Amino acid sequence: MPFPALLLLVGVVLIFQTTIMDYLTVFGVKPDLVMLFVVFNGFLLSPREGAFLGFAGGIIEDLFAGSYIGINALAKMAAGYLAGVCGERLYKENSLVAAGVTFFATTAGLLVNYLLLLYLNIYMPFFYTMLRVVLPTALYTAMLVPFLYKRVLRLIVVKNKDL
Repeated sequence: MPFPALLLLVGVVLIFQTTIMDYLTVFGVKPDLVMLFVVFNGFLLSPREGAFLGFAGGIIEDLFAGSYIGINALAKMAAGYLAGVCGERLYKENSLVAAGVTFFATTAGLLVNYLLLLYLNIYMPFFYTMLRVVLPTALYTAMLVPFLYKRVLRLIVVKNKDL
């Protein structure tokens, strides 16, 4: 898919995440759809594609949020790269594998985000952050994979004709 189309799609996903997903929060937690899009892209295509789209999507998200430009970009870049590395080594057609990779990559990306905030002297208790933000968000995001992954996989296979 051409890069401008991917950026437009990231923008649509971000708007959907900030509007509609506010009504689907569970105990104050909502899934990170931009992260899910980045992880799918990295897992199905390559680490380079995942890192590149993660950086671009994170920058768009940072510009949309308006503070600390670059934190989401670096976090999503790390998650996209990690998902791409997993995609080179794991079976791509199984949605449970994709859900596990999504959980792992989302957790890693949110931990990078936490570490970058610590670097900026914004302290949050580690166990509180892990139990109330990182793990629930990663779990909720991974729970969306069985509903979306087969459709995305079919689209990528038809588009590229190989995996």
